[in-house]
Amino acid sequence: MTTSTLFGITTPEILPRYRVRSTAEMQHTVYSGTWFTAAAVKENGGRIGQVQKKQKMEQKNWNLLDESLGLHINDDAKPWPLCGRFVLVEDCVDTSAAFVLHHILKRSFSSHPSSAVLFLAFSHPFSHYDRVLRKLCRRHYDSASLSIFIFGGYLKLVLEVLILVWEDMQLSVVVNQKQDKKSISIIIDDISFLEVAANGSSDDVLNLLHYCHTLTSEYGCALIALDHKDIYLNGDRTAVILEMEYRADILVKAEPLATGLAKDVHGQLMVLNKETQHQHGITAIKSYNFHFKIKENGIECFYPGTKIQ
Repeated sequence: MTTSTLFGITTPEILPRYRVRSTAEMQHTVYSGTWFTAAAVKENGGRIGQVQKKQKMEQKNWNLLDESLGLHINDDAKPWPLCGRFVLVEDCVDTSAAFVLHHILKRSFSSHPSSAVLFLAFSHPFSHYDRVLRKLCRRHYDSASLSIFIFGGYLKLVLEVLILVWEDMQLSVVVNQKQDKKSISIIIDDISFLEVAANGSSDDVLNLLHYCHTLTSEYGCALIALDHKDIYLNGDRTAVILEMEYRADILVKAEPLATGLAKDVHGQLMVLNKETQHQHGITAIKSYNFHFKIKENGIECFYPGTKIQ
């Protein structure tokens, strides 16, 4: 029997001893948090023709956040641009970045006719994300296609449960790949609550994130995680943040305006996109800075000093 090491514990290999469980069985699985898989419904209408970048952005309603994440270059015939990448979203007490997760979810559901999302959530129950998705992407989102994992006991994540969470995540990725899912996204909301649930063990959290990150290279998954950067002041927490920022392919920071609150501007986003040039082995970092305004059914992004449409 082959073995693998997870969280410092040697365990038998995961997949050979697992069987594929039905949705009904999965719905009775109890852990700490909430996560689910979801199939997308392809957006109605024909494909975008060979038009210029600006026309594409207007036709698909792309914005500056899409451009900074590389989503505006999406082609139905190609993998989702975030596949194989780790996106770290950081916010603060004054400015929440939950809308960035919602926006990525929306784009994920509309990117391909066959896609999946694995959600590990501690901030809100599943019903919250269900309402958000119904509101943001009515044409793409179909709750009937969801396989829901119910989690209970938000503050009782022990080491053994973390291992089980990882095992089910890996199993779900493999199952979705066998179902010919074109893109699989893993979303964590959020890391700070995950650390609380893990009894403050930064090492266990980093190990879980590391193993989630391996899924981006082994299976081409996208990993998107939200973290509240300014709620911890201890040295261990700083080490966790630095480690995650180092591993991230795209770093998104949401901050309040330096000038204070404004009626038509809710904050500013700084995006660092590490684009790897495989041909020359060079990693080029693109930086974006722009303001945002949260609206009823989405967000509006614009450069400082420009007029809001």
